[in-house]
Amino acid sequence: MRRSYRFVLAACLLASATAQAAKQDSITLCFERQDVRPWRTLDGGGLNFELLNEVARRTKVTFDYQSMPWKRCLEQLRSNQVDGAFAVSFTRDRIGLGAYPGVAASHGALVSDPQADPAKRMHTDTYVLVRPRGSRLDWDGKVFRNLDGRIGFQLGYSVGDFLRLQGVALDEGSQRPDELAEKLIAGRLAGAAMGGGDAIRMLRGPLGSKLEVLPVPLVEKPYYLVLSNAWVARKPQLAALVWDAIEQVRTSPGYRQRERDYAAAARRKLVDTGATLQPKGGGSH
Repeated sequence: MRRSYRFVLAACLLASATAQAAKQDSITLCFERQDVRPWRTLDGGGLNFELLNEVARRTKVTFDYQSMPWKRCLEQLRSNQVDGAFAVSFTRDRIGLGAYPGVAASHGALVSDPQADPAKRMHTDTYVLVRPRGSRLDWDGKVFRNLDGRIGFQLGYSVGDFLRLQGVALDEGSQRPDELAEKLIAGRLAGAAMGGGDAIRMLRGPLGSKLEVLPVPLVEKPYYLVLSNAWVARKPQLAALVWDAIEQVRTSPGYRQRERDYAAAARRKLVDTGATLQPKGGGSH
């Protein structure tokens, strides 16, 4: 009876330890609550999820995905209410949000020019300028010309930092690219900065005949998985393991082929719309 008791006790302790380990290695990640193709859809599709799911398989962690408005996602990351967020572009102002691969909030302020490690990025993406069809607004890669009005962008998106450096009047009161498109057509905006995939979707949608995409991109950015400061402080080795796995998956032949397939599909869609630009997709932010 005593041996049987010890066996049952050992089994219970093992089950408890396994459950605790599984709990410890579950990482809650927030992302923007809208489809941003080809990177992600609200039903769990797209390249971001393909990459992260393979990372989870390789590292034996579990990702718990939670969609929410983008600004709320970033605030929950800052306050350690979630363990991480994706896909987040890097700016100096965002160092306090959490830990990027290659630069943590705890030491980023001590470095003269902190930079996230681009080798650990999830993807690279492009912002483009959309204008009402027939508008004379132009962007040559350095300056805006014939700008009469405001440039709009989505609330909380990092392209706002780039636009502020250009010294132009801005409107950041929109939550979705559809709102930007409607403002453009109504004459409330002179132009709008959108991710490439969002621009494609607008051009192919019911408002597309009234919009144009300028051929020169505004800016290209790498996007990262950013982990909360509290989570990295508890598990620095696991954080490094996850970021290393992101690089390994992103550069693997199979995943690179998936990216090429999506890029080819995006080019076909642009040809359908008559646009000359070939953006790489649309993605946060």
